[in-house]
Amino acid sequence: MSAPRHLLAVNFRDPGHPEAGGAELHLEEILLEAVRQGWRVTWLVSGFVNGAPEAEHRGMRIVRRGDWWNFNMIVPGVLRREFSGANTPDLVVEDINKVPCFVAQHTSAPVAVIVPHLFGTTAFQEANALIASYVVMLEKLIPAAYARSRFLAISESTRDDLVARGVSAGRVSVVHCGLDHERYQVNPAVAKTPHPSLVYVGRLRRYKGLDWVIRTLPRLRSRAPGLRLSVIGDGPWQGELVKQAAACGVSDLVDFRGFLPAREKLPLLQSAWALVQPSPKEGWGLTVVEAGACGTAVVAADSPGLRDSVCRDQTGLLVPYGDDDALADALARVLGDTALRERLATAGVQWASGFRWDDCARRSLAVLTGER
Repeated sequence: MSAPRHLLAVNFRDPGHPEAGGAELHLEEILLEAVRQGWRVTWLVSGFVNGAPEAEHRGMRIVRRGDWWNFNMIVPGVLRREFSGANTPDLVVEDINKVPCFVAQHTSAPVAVIVPHLFGTTAFQEANALIASYVVMLEKLIPAAYARSRFLAISESTRDDLVARGVSAGRVSVVHCGLDHERYQVNPAVAKTPHPSLVYVGRLRRYKGLDWVIRTLPRLRSRAPGLRLSVIGDGPWQGELVKQAAACGVSDLVDFRGFLPAREKLPLLQSAWALVQPSPKEGWGLTVVEAGACGTAVVAADSPGLRDSVCRDQTGLLVPYGDDDALADALARVLGDTALRERLATAGVQWASGFRWDDCARRSLAVLTGER
């Protein structure tokens, strides 16, 4: 009997990382499908404090090397020492979720690439000019560095970005993310809050745009009496956001809940009148589809990724990014119009029903292996 084919996945984080999020969930689902199809799967990632150098996760071998700040620089050496010669994988899948590691230049194995999204100039909204310029420079090298690779994008916006940068359209396939329907669903036992309520779910980073939402809250105070905003998530920008809320005089309207396990997060998502997603750029916008599945209306930035995952004026309202008046008006409109909220929520449940992780994983693996 021949040995199983070996798939090596490369990205910065595995599900055990303290900051693992939607991108890691997406890759995990694809790799689990590979395991189900008989592949031997190794997942090469960066290390973290108290993270074991090697681990087993749901039938996959996790190999942690380096750290978050040098992972892309040490990957070539790791490939050369541990995954070459007789140990060369049958396929390498690189998930470019931070900066590229350029694995296609350092392995003789065929390489396929997953791109949730590229930062582009939004890098300057998160990092200082030196680091942001470094990210932008590395991203510009992607078309040439992966000239023979297949690309998997999770939204039409990311596909268009890759093509605009010089990747052949014929090498880019789009497969939308799935959804855990056993977790994200309408719960008749959870009623909407008696007062107007908004919820934000995501990491608290500068480029996520939550400061934009906080700026609009003073305009909403009189238009939505009793309003509360629940912020679910943590991150390095939380301190600045707390200060901003105080400076805007809206500390009493904002509850910073931090990271919450699903059993605590779900009731907040289900009971909110609307979810607000203000990011200037996303790969897809998993949280807006999750909110839709929970019967919660959405107000989001009209930005790449979000304009793919939100059906304009059907499952949510889209607002030009950074327009304070437009965001305040959209939020006031949703909070003040019960019929509109219910229409958006009903359409959101229907829209979300079409996304399933088993389908996403199967179709995505077929793209990466060249079977589709």
